[in-house]
Amino acid sequence: MIREDLRTAIATAIGALGLVAPDEISLEVPKARQHGDYSANVALQLAKQAGSPPRDVAAKLLDALSGLGLRHVERIDIAGPGFINFVLSPSWLHDLAAEVLDAGDTYGTNARMTGQHINLEFVSANPTGPLHAGGGRWIATGDAIANLLSSQGAQVHREYYLNDVGNQLIILAASLSARYNSRPFPEDGYVGAYITDIADDIRARHGDALSDEQLCELALTSIIEGIKQDVGRVGVRFDTWFSERTLHERGDVEGVLKRLRLSGHTYLKDEAEWLATEALGDTRDRVLVKADGTTTYLCNDLAYHRDKFDRGYTHLINIWGSDHHGQVKSLRAGVEALTGKPDEPEIILGQLVKLMRGGEEVKISKRAGNMITLADILDEVDADVARMTFLLQGLDTKQTFDLDLVTSQSMENPVYYVQMAHARIASIARKAVELGEVQLPLSDVDLGLLTHHREIEVLRKLSLFPDVVADAADQRAPHKVAHWAHEFSGLFHGWYHDCRVIGVEAPLVQARLWFTEICRIGLSNALGILGVNAPESMARIEDSQ
Repeated sequence: MIREDLRTAIATAIGALGLVAPDEISLEVPKARQHGDYSANVALQLAKQAGSPPRDVAAKLLDALSGLGLRHVERIDIAGPGFINFVLSPSWLHDLAAEVLDAGDTYGTNARMTGQHINLEFVSANPTGPLHAGGGRWIATGDAIANLLSSQGAQVHREYYLNDVGNQLIILAASLSARYNSRPFPEDGYVGAYITDIADDIRARHGDALSDEQLCELALTSIIEGIKQDVGRVGVRFDTWFSERTLHERGDVEGVLKRLRLSGHTYLKDEAEWLATEALGDTRDRVLVKADGTTTYLCNDLAYHRDKFDRGYTHLINIWGSDHHGQVKSLRAGVEALTGKPDEPEIILGQLVKLMRGGEEVKISKRAGNMITLADILDEVDADVARMTFLLQGLDTKQTFDLDLVTSQSMENPVYYVQMAHARIASIARKAVELGEVQLPLSDVDLGLLTHHREIEVLRKLSLFPDVVADAADQRAPHKVAHWAHEFSGLFHGWYHDCRVIGVEAPLVQARLWFTEICRIGLSNALGILGVNAPESMARIEDSQ
């Protein structure tokens, strides 16, 4: 790739001046096109070592670079305090096109994370009812992060943690029992039609003489199955559904307590057992075992994360709701006490979603009463649209989900806008076949004919895709890929409007047919990372164009 060629050339030029190159030679894409295709700040980094002003260092580097006969470099300029700007000829984009075609569905991937075995836990919640809308956002983001990490060579295991013990299950049992036995409903009970529906279904299937324990077990099975169905509707499959009960049944919780006691990290105070987490960076020490002998959520969670490491994972990532931010330091401190590993697990905090219709917030769900569920959204919105809409913003920002916009089947819908670009690519290929255009082998086609400014813009954007994917993987930020896909689609739509494929000179027809295939690869790969389908046609929107 051209960026690596330029980095190598810069390192060679630095060595020729008798200087030591920095560990990382940064090459950025300038925001303003007049500043070239790539810009390096290496002269500013070397100024102290060289004992000269940055612009003087840049001038010497420019001379050294000019003597290297760099392929595809049209001009090298010095700007500002000493930035070195590279202006490239279109030929590098034509070479890029051949690279994209050769890479196919691997374009944008690399192997730099090979050897990492990552456990990615996301969406995990008490199985006491249907998933809320925010859970849908975490599903889409977690799965896309898994795809990003996999694209960089990591082995990623998707895991859902079922908090199926504790007080929330007691409340669920009481709520169901009240409906099942027609008794007064508890003040703190779970409301919503789903409680009544589950109770009625259990009575119809199993009669009216079940104990509260039996009732709760059947309800859990029903709720978990519903969660699995909702997750599946968004196209996500978890490798493991891990039950918290397992930790207690196997003695894992007691095992973790013994390990922490032996290592001297616990102490007794006020009839409770405490973990000395303040010494490991937490704001205060935390209780592991309460005075009544029951273990805390933290204690159970430590057993769970110990189990993850015991299963061979080298790195743990959790996606939690932002309301759990106060537990981050406690868990990390406890994991460090157990394993000696600092900063584990990596925790990504997600904000909730505000659902809007007609300019007003929608707050009430028929299913769950006081919250909007993922199923509510999926009943109205195509799964692809829901998924990519969730991915258009970073998970750490509050999101407004406008039902009027996402249900509109028009180019105003940002998801359809991207999918329509792919559908247009496919339509060009179909049209060529219908008209008898035989696509020649790439070796017989002159890609140098792709000189229209629209084509150069599209190819430049395509050249950035591998770096966008790598950056998104490092930052756990799939919205960067979503933004790239939206911007790339906009450039393609502009090309589609201005550049004909059929009816121009035969050599240009061939070059543009391959150009559309290049675009298909880039856009399809981006949508694949996002977990969104790449349609071959979108008849309703096409008919309106």
